[in-house]
Amino acid sequence: MLNKRSSGILLHPTSLPNRFGIGDLGDAAYRFIDFLSGSNQSIWQILPLGPTGYGDSPYLCYSSLAVNPLLISPEKLVEEGLLEPHNLDNIPAFPLDTVDFEAVRQFKIPLFKKACDNFQKKSLKTLTVDFHEFCQAQGYWLEDYALFMALKEFHAGSSWNSWETDLVKRKPEVLATWKERLKETIFYHQFLQFIVFRQWAALKIYANNQDIYIFGDIPIYVAHDSSDVWANPDIFCLNEETGEAALMAGVPPDYFSETGQLWGNPVYNWEKLAETDFAWWIQRFKATLQYVDIVRIDHFRGFDAFWGVAEGEKTAMNGEWIDAPGRAFLTTLKENLGENLPIVAEDLGVITPGVEALRDDFGFPGMKILHFAFDSDRANSFLPFNYTNRNAVVYTGTHDNDTTVGWFQGRSPEEQKRVTDYLGCVCEQGIHWSLIRLAMGSVANLAIFPLQDILGLGNESRMNLPGTAEGNWGWRYREEALNRWMTEHLGWLTELYGRRVYHPPKAEEQE
Repeated sequence: MLNKRSSGILLHPTSLPNRFGIGDLGDAAYRFIDFLSGSNQSIWQILPLGPTGYGDSPYLCYSSLAVNPLLISPEKLVEEGLLEPHNLDNIPAFPLDTVDFEAVRQFKIPLFKKACDNFQKKSLKTLTVDFHEFCQAQGYWLEDYALFMALKEFHAGSSWNSWETDLVKRKPEVLATWKERLKETIFYHQFLQFIVFRQWAALKIYANNQDIYIFGDIPIYVAHDSSDVWANPDIFCLNEETGEAALMAGVPPDYFSETGQLWGNPVYNWEKLAETDFAWWIQRFKATLQYVDIVRIDHFRGFDAFWGVAEGEKTAMNGEWIDAPGRAFLTTLKENLGENLPIVAEDLGVITPGVEALRDDFGFPGMKILHFAFDSDRANSFLPFNYTNRNAVVYTGTHDNDTTVGWFQGRSPEEQKRVTDYLGCVCEQGIHWSLIRLAMGSVANLAIFPLQDILGLGNESRMNLPGTAEGNWGWRYREEALNRWMTEHLGWLTELYGRRVYHPPKAEEQE
């Protein structure tokens, strides 16, 4: 998948169109896969799929292994006999171009609870057998997650380290009492995971059958307020008295922020992880590769050295680099998962020779961002003529960048000229297609484009602005945006630059 020329589109499932206020795993997801196939693409890249917390960031989830229940398609619940068609009457008038996450929760959660009740009452034989098999197979993370979510609801959403001391410390007899007390809520969260995994598995099979591969994302860090940290406190750097992160993750000042980025996640206690041969991490990769084909490690440089910021700091400026045993971990990962790990290293930011060696010694492709290519000298490593090998993934921009149109419009005339001089001319279809062509024509094996760039949208359609806690992750496209011209043009470009054989639509398909 990573060793031949191909291309794909970056689109988080929440950005899919439908009438339910948020993209889900229903019919629009299948039509998007049809668009990928019809336009000659091989890859669908997504952001982390986990259940999101405050700010609705997919990089701050309540679990690194669970999937966001808001992705459940209500229409698929009807098809499974878990809802009646009339349950989908009176759908609110949701905005079409963005996600109102709170309104979506208020609409979907009652539907999910009704579906769960019906599941218990109807005793649907096949579903019941599949549910018990799922709970058994996924029990190593599902039990902690479902209990964590039930406890979080009971405690009105407060962070786990503010709960009763015996719960924070996970005393077995106390956990047993709470499991019995909250068994109905625990069952509900197990049910939601069963359904969303089931819907995702069907979608992935559909994609793979059309030679479309899912390119997922593992954030190197997990949220402090997560079942991961609550259930495994010994592998994180926590304040033993308060449970807060004693050493927080982030990055020093960079392209995105003059004061750096203080993420607030607890960093890992790598000594403890090494004592178990990195069992938690191995398990995490195995679980993730159940539902994606390729994995991007977000902040890969943290496996070589990570930026640690002491508890109490308000910015990431006063941190320090601390060495991590990435080589030992990745060696162990290969021993467990095989030689050809389907991993892409997010190697942006402050990259050292040590990070490059770690990436290259394990054969992982790195990332090239065209938006970063035009603001220094001719030695800029993001300029395509400086790509030293094919083992790379080139992007116009990522979810953390502005759209290409927004990026270009935000540049001064002199800065725009640097881009157009390099390109020679701008495509008549616009600057976004010019950069797509530039990426397509590079030697990098894989070229990825945010759907916003395929659509030629401006900065009003940006997915994320790093360093801001609110107002992100909500963008959605409209169904009619993916038209025949776009399918044919993208398919033709993909064939033109040797990324897949293009088969123009047959005459009857164009009618």
